[in-house]
Amino acid sequence: MPLSFSPSVSVKSLDDWLEFLEGLHPGGQGGIVLGLERVSRVKAGLRQRQNCPLIVVGGTNGKGSTCAYLEAIYRAAGHRTGCYTSPHLLAYNERVRVDGAPAGDAELCAAFARVEAARQAAGGVALTYFEFGTLAAWEVFAAARAQLVILEVGLGGRLDAVNVYDADVAVVTGIALDHTDWLGPDRESIGFEKAGIFRAGRPAICADACPPRTLVEHARAIGAGLRLIGRDFAGERAEAEAEAEWSYRDGQGASREALPIPALAGAHQLSNAAAALAAIDCLRERLPVSLPAIRDGLRQVRLAGRFQRARERPAVVLDVAHNPQAAACLADNLEAMDARGAFRRTLAVVGMLADKDIAGTLRALAGRVDIWLLAGLDGPRGAAAEILAAVVETGLGGRSMCFPSPVEAFRHGMGLAEEDDRIIVFGSFHTVAAVLREIGQDRQDAPDTRHLTPDP
Repeated sequence: MPLSFSPSVSVKSLDDWLEFLEGLHPGGQGGIVLGLERVSRVKAGLRQRQNCPLIVVGGTNGKGSTCAYLEAIYRAAGHRTGCYTSPHLLAYNERVRVDGAPAGDAELCAAFARVEAARQAAGGVALTYFEFGTLAAWEVFAAARAQLVILEVGLGGRLDAVNVYDADVAVVTGIALDHTDWLGPDRESIGFEKAGIFRAGRPAICADACPPRTLVEHARAIGAGLRLIGRDFAGERAEAEAEAEWSYRDGQGASREALPIPALAGAHQLSNAAAALAAIDCLRERLPVSLPAIRDGLRQVRLAGRFQRARERPAVVLDVAHNPQAAACLADNLEAMDARGAFRRTLAVVGMLADKDIAGTLRALAGRVDIWLLAGLDGPRGAAAEILAAVVETGLGGRSMCFPSPVEAFRHGMGLAEEDDRIIVFGSFHTVAAVLREIGQDRQDAPDTRHLTPDP
C-alpha cells in the first residue's frame, strides 16, 4: 500500500520516502509510464530553471560509463558537478551525486518534500518512481549550485522523464536491442527514440559506429549539430614504448595525444571516453577543461559493477551486463584478462530478468564457462534458474547447477573455486548487488543495501 500523507507531514527518513515512491505505481521501482506531460506540470510548479550547462546521455549500453567520464574529467578541471544516473546498486543515494559524492539523506529528503508539495499543488498528478526521482535530483543540484549537470536517460529518450530538460549537449552511446516492448522491435525504432534527446541548433553526439538511419534523419530534420564517431571524432589506441596510450581527434583535425587508457576496463571504453571528450569540446567556451584534467579524469574514473574485480585468488569479477551487446563486451574483457594471466577454470554466477534476451546474452559467453551457477531472481520479472539452464544446455559448454538466489549460487561457487580459478557474476543489477552485499558482509564492512534497484 502506498503511504498516505500531505506535504505538511514530516517524513522522518529516506527509507520512508523511498517506500512512498515505490507505492506510486503498481510496478514499484520498475513502474514505467512514458510521457512528459505529467512531469512537465510538476516541474513547472517547482519553477525549475536551467542555470548551468546540461549534458544528457542516452543509449543502450555505455551510458553510465560516459557519465562517469564526464563527471571525473570535469571534477578534475575544478568544476562542481551534479550527476544523475540509474539504476543504483546498493543505495539510492548513488543515483544523485554532487561533486562525485552521493547526496546525503537530508538533501534527498528535502528535495522529495519539495517535489511532493508541487505534485499535490498540481492536483496530485501521478508520477512514477523514476519521474519523482528525476525532479528531486534537479532540486538537489540546484541547491548545491552545480556548475554542470549530467543526466542519464532512464529508458529510451524521447519520452523519458530526463527529456523534460533541454540538453545543451546530447550524447547517444551504443544502440542495441533492449526494452523492445517499449521502444520498438529493431534498431531503427530504438534509434528514433534515443534521438529524441537531441535539440535544434545544439550539438548531438552519437558514439555508435553504425548509427540507425532514423537517428541521423531526425537530427537533420530538427537542425541538431550531429557529430558521429568515426566521421567527426574518434578514439584510436596506440602502443607507446612505455605504456598503452590512446589519442582523440576531432573533425577539424585537432587531436589530443598520449592519453592514458581509461581506468574502466574494455576496448569499447575508448568509444565512451571519446564521446565524453566530444561533449567537453562542445562546452569548452563555457566550461574550459585542460589536457592535464582530461588525463587525471581518465585515470581516476570509477564505476561499480562494470568489470569490477572485487576479489583475488580466486578472482571475482562483477559486471552488470544484461543484454547481448554488453555480454559480448564482457566476453572480450575476459579474453583480455586471459592474455594477462591464465585461469584454470571460469565459474559464472548468473541471474537474469525474464523480459531480457536470456538466450542471446548467455550465448555471448559460449565456450568460456566451465561451471554455470544459475540463480533465480525474486519478483514478477525474475527468471527461474531452470529457464537459464535450458539455454545453457543447448550447447554453450560447461556444466550447469541451479540455485534459488544469487547469494546461494555465489557461496557455492566460492566453495568450489580454487585459488587459480575465477568467478564472474553477471546478468542483472539484482545479481551483482546481491553478491556485492555478500562480499561486504563477509568482509565485515557491509555496504548499505536499502532499496536494491531493478535493471533498466
